[in-house]
Amino acid sequence: MLGLFKENVKIALGSIRTQLLRTILTVLIIAIGIMALVAILTVVSALENTISNDFASMGSNTFTINQYDNLSRTNDGGEVEKINPIITYAESKSFKENFNYPFTNTSISFTATTTAEVKYEEEKTDPSVSVVGVDDYFIPNSGLEVVNGRNFTGFDIANNSYVCVLGSDFNKILFKDLNPVDKTISVRGAKFKVIGILKEKGSTFGNSQDLRVMIPIQVARSLFTQPNINYKTSIMVDKKELLNEAVDNAEIEMRKVRKLSPIEDINFGVSRSDDLINKILDITQYLGLSAWVIGIITIFGSSIALMNIMLVSVTERTREIGVRKALGAKKSTIAFQFFMETLVIGQLGGILGIILGILIGYGISSLIEFKFVIPWLAIIAAFVVSFIVAVVSGSYPALKAAKLDPIEALRYE
Repeated sequence: MLGLFKENVKIALGSIRTQLLRTILTVLIIAIGIMALVAILTVVSALENTISNDFASMGSNTFTINQYDNLSRTNDGGEVEKINPIITYAESKSFKENFNYPFTNTSISFTATTTAEVKYEEEKTDPSVSVVGVDDYFIPNSGLEVVNGRNFTGFDIANNSYVCVLGSDFNKILFKDLNPVDKTISVRGAKFKVIGILKEKGSTFGNSQDLRVMIPIQVARSLFTQPNINYKTSIMVDKKELLNEAVDNAEIEMRKVRKLSPIEDINFGVSRSDDLINKILDITQYLGLSAWVIGIITIFGSSIALMNIMLVSVTERTREIGVRKALGAKKSTIAFQFFMETLVIGQLGGILGIILGILIGYGISSLIEFKFVIPWLAIIAAFVVSFIVAVVSGSYPALKAAKLDPIEALRYE
């Protein structure tokens, strides 16, 4: 049986070589369909990986209270359906003082500006630096990590110390070949001692997370005075199993802070870190579905082309089939020979399509700065699809060849 299989593969490859141009065109048609499927699934996988890495670092046991949640609905004009009042510092502070749910740490922060210029001696940055007013729990609650120096302490925050923690990009801009810790920088004319540098975070949807200056929240409030500042409150729960109950208690406490009656709707947003991930990943499923639709349409055309070339091959080799049958070849042997030929062509197209699809997917992912991952699901799907195409396209020509009458086949010119 193994010898017969090897012989059929050998005959299939020999037949392919004799019809090289036609085989190449058929392989390319199949490869294009597989390539479209693999390329789109590769980009979708890279997108999902990027989203997961960007948000998972916040921890699935973190939630925030803000003016709106991450999933706020908008009307047709793009405006939020319900306008919530901003969360003031007094409200955030009152919430933090009164929210005493066990195993939680609460942080208050706000973005003071996104257009600051930072100076160190003769060096300075472009006016595109974000300054964030924070407390001592902001860094752990945000999934950030200090890799050089230290985080803020309760003493720093309580005494409004002029100290700061910098994003990793400042190592490349202001402190080339220098250790930034204990150096003094200038922000809006105020001097800050650098106490820590954060681990590189990268960009999230095009916004750099590494070009930020974090300073104590009261110092930020005194330096950056502006009306209608919206404050963000984040809560980290040490035990994940308490997260749902902590969210419910936080909502109740914030309703008290805002003096809402039990029948009034909430006028603030509570966002869990995993809610946005799940919402966006749901959207990427539609992209994956689109990949399958495009791939199936193209592959359907490929299967027709493959069936056509095999029917032509059966017609051209009618006399050869007659000779084989006259020498004692069984119907199953003839059918298996042509089926194997179809399978070889289909798999060649699948392999070529997978290689091209991964290369294109990698190129697109690199261009838009997604985190590339090897799309094993796409690769497996491509092999399965190319096999199904070969089975569907090769079955009819193989059966037609097997059913040929040997006498009529020998007389065929």
